[in-house]
Amino acid sequence: MAQKSSKRRFGAVRKLPSGRYQARYRGPNGVMYPAPTTFATEREADRWLALKEAEIHRGEWSSPDAGMVPFEVYAKQWVDDRVLKPRTEDLYRSLLKNHLVPFFGNRRLADIREADVRRWRKERLRVVGQSTVAKAYTLLKAIMSTAVDDEEIRRNPCRIRGAGTPDTPEREVIPLTKVVEILDAIPERYRALVLLATFTTLRWGELAGLRRTHLDLEAGVVRVVGALAELDGGKLLDDTPKSRAGRRVVAIPHELLPQLREHVERYSDKAADGWVFIGPKGARLRRSSFRRTWNKTRTAVGLPDLHFHDLRHVGNTLAAANGASLKELMARMGHSSTRAALIYLHATQDRDQAIAKAFRQALKTAAETKIEA
Repeated sequence: MAQKSSKRRFGAVRKLPSGRYQARYRGPNGVMYPAPTTFATEREADRWLALKEAEIHRGEWSSPDAGMVPFEVYAKQWVDDRVLKPRTEDLYRSLLKNHLVPFFGNRRLADIREADVRRWRKERLRVVGQSTVAKAYTLLKAIMSTAVDDEEIRRNPCRIRGAGTPDTPEREVIPLTKVVEILDAIPERYRALVLLATFTTLRWGELAGLRRTHLDLEAGVVRVVGALAELDGGKLLDDTPKSRAGRRVVAIPHELLPQLREHVERYSDKAADGWVFIGPKGARLRRSSFRRTWNKTRTAVGLPDLHFHDLRHVGNTLAAANGASLKELMARMGHSSTRAALIYLHATQDRDQAIAKAFRQALKTAAETKIEA
């Protein structure tokens, strides 16, 4: 029979029939917890209690029951509990299924260490691109950060500097002459799509979700208030723009208005609030279906690696080159962050320096020619 616990200022110790000592204490949550092991002497039990009391005073205590939930269970609940854009939720579930759960799924949150995260990242980099691994790492870090807030774990094991930053090479901006070639090569039905992508810099989803009522050809503006999201399984969802800044009004170059009027008359949905861009059979415009037409077009103009999104880069670069301020670029692009807009300003500044250097070289050559004469 175990002996009665001796009274202490913090916790209690009792001698077990085996002759060893058991220590117990009441946690900040009011629950009594036993030490994970028994002790050979009462002094050892007292020492363990003193350390546990100090841990509580430092605010470093966590429930012994914390972190016992498997990563897969916690991570899926983490996604379920958030209000996410359909495409974002689709991306998160895909990253969990294909990259995180296979490695961390059955592990308890408390058992995931920094070394495990480093090992996982190294293994992933061997089989998929850095950009995908960066997205998966960012998701893992966010989930584990919430686990810290929920007091499931004490410290986030995702501590690899720069691991969440995609290493995407800067894409070359094509000249306007190439855009003209694209307009000549692509079927007439999609010329207005290329024009708006280039000169209003709307995203694909914003163009595919554009209604006739959003295209004011009298005022020469397009109102961006919605977007079409196409999920991995092919499901189409009408959504809002990526962020609050995505709701915007963008001016259309006057020269494009006649072509846009013709497009609306010939190719758009006939309903008053119908879709501006639809497929040949009247169905919603799908990225997956349009890809065949785009691939054929870009190959025809000698740009087999050109992305449709690169047309947006052309327009943003043109705007920056023509003196658009940072705030103006952000408004036109629909960004709340300065990061993307600064890319175009920096590119323009770099080009301006190159032009100035060419001027200096021309002046130097002219001066040398004059001296020789």
